[in-house]
Amino acid sequence: MTRAAEIKRDTKETQIALKLELEGDGKGTIDTGCGFLNHMLELFTRHGNFHLDVKCVGDVDVDYHHTTEDIGIALGEAFMEALGERRGIYRYADITLPMDEVLMLCAVDISGRSYLGFDVEMPQAKVGDFDTELVKDFFLGFVRKADVTLHFKEFAGENTHHVIEAMFKAFGRVMDHATAIDPQHEGEIPSTKGIL
Repeated sequence: MTRAAEIKRDTKETQIALKLELEGDGKGTIDTGCGFLNHMLELFTRHGNFHLDVKCVGDVDVDYHHTTEDIGIALGEAFMEALGERRGIYRYADITLPMDEVLMLCAVDISGRSYLGFDVEMPQAKVGDFDTELVKDFFLGFVRKADVTLHFKEFAGENTHHVIEAMFKAFGRVMDHATAIDPQHEGEIPSTKGIL
């Protein structure tokens, strides 16, 4: 079974082509126009064992806001499409991920309900030329289009790069597990309502 999606998103601010394969190889070609965001999406892809191709041409002469938010939206759309009715998936996943001085919890419910819990402190306003407040915008865009409940809680952290890196690694791992097929319930909708 191949669970995949291709998303094209064209606005006056960004032009995005994104391809996602849930049963992937942890690799892909990622060109967002922002080096730091490329790095975070590469970590997400590797730790989620997805295949992800992203090409974005955005108004980065302004800043990285539209690029970051719109890629989150496109990635959410891709997960929504690739999962279809969400039959047989585990649905829930969580991890408490250590990375150097950072300890980051990430939990997801592929619930059909959009919510972002974001209890994360960014010690610095920028990493390189990337505004760290955009991390929340990325995940808001994602949950609104993927219809998932996603929580982050930072228990420890000092280095802003490490904090964000831990978030994207943890995000990849929880999405990998939550979207995996549960062999005990293959073909079933993981809800007593019969729909997600």
